Amino acid sequence: MLKKERYKQFIQYFQKHNPNPNTELKYKNAYQLLVATILSARCTDKRINIVTPNLFKAFPNPKSLSKRTFDEVFKFIKSVTFPNNKTKYLISMANTIMEKYNGKVPYDVEDLQKLAGVGRKTAHAIASTLHNEPTMVVDTHVNRVSKRIGLVEKSAKTPLAVEKELVKYIPPKYIPKMHHWLILHGRYICVARKPKCDVCPITKICLYLNS
Repeated sequence: MLKKERYKQFIQYFQKHNPNPNTELKYKNAYQLLVATILSARCTDKRINIVTPNLFKAFPNPKSLSKRTFDEVFKFIKSVTFPNNKTKYLISMANTIMEKYNGKVPYDVEDLQKLAGVGRKTAHAIASTLHNEPTMVVDTHVNRVSKRIGLVEKSAKTPLAVEKELVKYIPPKYIPKMHHWLILHGRYICVARKPKCDVCPITKICLYLNS
């Protein structure tokens, strides 16, 4: 099967069966999504969704978060991965938003990456989820699944290389959905150690089974 046809069938299946995919992080506004996404780095969404309700109650906006000490924030997120660094990121991020962006989460991907704890992946996740921008997110699930299925060559060694190959074949209107489709498929079906091929709905287009 040609790669172009594999992309076409992948998109057709998920557009039909999951036409409006979204992040599993729970949020009510841009600030909450930004905080949750920063916290989710190398941590499960399930854990973040346990932590954030109390965190958002205590610090409902960037202004309230920017005024807090390390210890005041740390106690709310100590159960997530790398809590020391993430505490520093959150406080710094909130201060930057207050000082440079009038208390509002910036829209532009480049501006987002100026915030502490926000790299290309996080900025793209915010832009695509909130604004439906065609920004491709490449995390461990996207990297693994896209290569295993055969959407991306295994020679693509960096997240940026994977991103460039994916966006080359995906119509822009589907890019905001594509990373959710790949993440969810990788989280529940195409898992890392033992993919659940017996229940996978797209085995006919999967390079892993048909090479």
